[in-house]
Amino acid sequence: MTDDVRAAPGTPGGGALRIVLGVTGGIAAYKAAYLLRRFREAGHRVRVVPTEAALQMVGRPTWEALSGEPVRTSVFDDAEHVDHVALGRGADLVVVAPATADLLARAATGMADDLLTATLLTVTCPVLLAPAMHTEMWLHPATQANVATLRARGTHVLDPDVGRLTGTDTGAGRLPEPEAIAAAALALVGRPSPTADLAGLEVVVSAGGTREPLDPVRFLGNRSSGRQGIALAAAAARRGARVTLVAANVDAALTAPLGALTVVPVETTAELREAVRDAARSADVVVMAAAVADFRPTTSAAHKIKKTPGGTPAPITLVENPDILAELAAERLRPGQVVVGFAAETGDDDADVLEHGRAKARRKGADLMAVNAVGTAAGFGDVPNSVTVLDAAGEVVARAAGTKDDVADALLDAITARLAAATTIVR
Repeated sequence: MTDDVRAAPGTPGGGALRIVLGVTGGIAAYKAAYLLRRFREAGHRVRVVPTEAALQMVGRPTWEALSGEPVRTSVFDDAEHVDHVALGRGADLVVVAPATADLLARAATGMADDLLTATLLTVTCPVLLAPAMHTEMWLHPATQANVATLRARGTHVLDPDVGRLTGTDTGAGRLPEPEAIAAAALALVGRPSPTADLAGLEVVVSAGGTREPLDPVRFLGNRSSGRQGIALAAAAARRGARVTLVAANVDAALTAPLGALTVVPVETTAELREAVRDAARSADVVVMAAAVADFRPTTSAAHKIKKTPGGTPAPITLVENPDILAELAAERLRPGQVVVGFAAETGDDDADVLEHGRAKARRKGADLMAVNAVGTAAGFGDVPNSVTVLDAAGEVVARAAGTKDDVADALLDAITARLAAATTIVR
């Protein structure tokens, strides 16, 4: 950063912050370019301090072009200005993304063998580290001990996301999305996220699939993983909302990184209905992304159902479950509440996916209905998703395709547009 910038420190209340963005040599280093852009678009000054390994991933010209600042990696570069001391004293915020296992170890032990680690020893401002590495490295006792040491000293260390890693690996260790890192970092200095368009609102999201017990070991269920609902809840939190996630039979590893959210685990449709209705009484937005069982057995056996001597199974009598989405749309538990549903559909001889979705949108009465085709390669699980967003009349208002995160942000854009069009939101 230039001398004139150092002479005018940023303040938590307003004005441009001086941010040091450290980048290490993880494969996720390219995402730091998007984080840098978010900081710059919010009006802040950013000095990028990469490690030498990081420059193998993203080159020096890229960082200098995006930041408008010189990029150095060694304490011997521009030595007459004692750059690491000047950077540390002049920064309002330091963010390292990605923070590799090596960086965490060096920072925890106080090493200062390059410009980034030397700068970390001189700063007095808030520091946020966003780890990214393979699951085994993140869970290793040495890494966990280093994280505990850093946190005990007051350094803010995010938990990595759970998801697709390098290659085909999936697990804890994925770098959080740039929006989430920016929001967490700016919150440390009392600044809103650049996309805090849901700030002050309460959002309820249901996710996963309900299960209706047949006996102590068997149930009627569906293939929903809950990933799309979880992505929606996380995106709403990044955009400033207070979020309650009602999670039906969702893998705990998927919700573990969502520490800032209220997570309510449920199993059956009746439990989900009670939890959603309870949370919806104070909510501005309710998103029913869970795959809710349409039917349940009239009775659940107290013991495991055995095979009959003749090999003919006993019949199972079903009763229809309450239509939670239609109830919420009809009752509006809070004035001005926006209710959003999901319609996971497959085409058949009568109609295609969209026509089935249109009929459901008109029947349910929700403000928005996200219609998506489901199958082995789309919709359920860790696969891409594609939705068409309809209004209550069945008219198309938006389309989105891509990762679950991409779809979540696009749907939230449609929701915020719907909120803006409302005449009033009772708080």
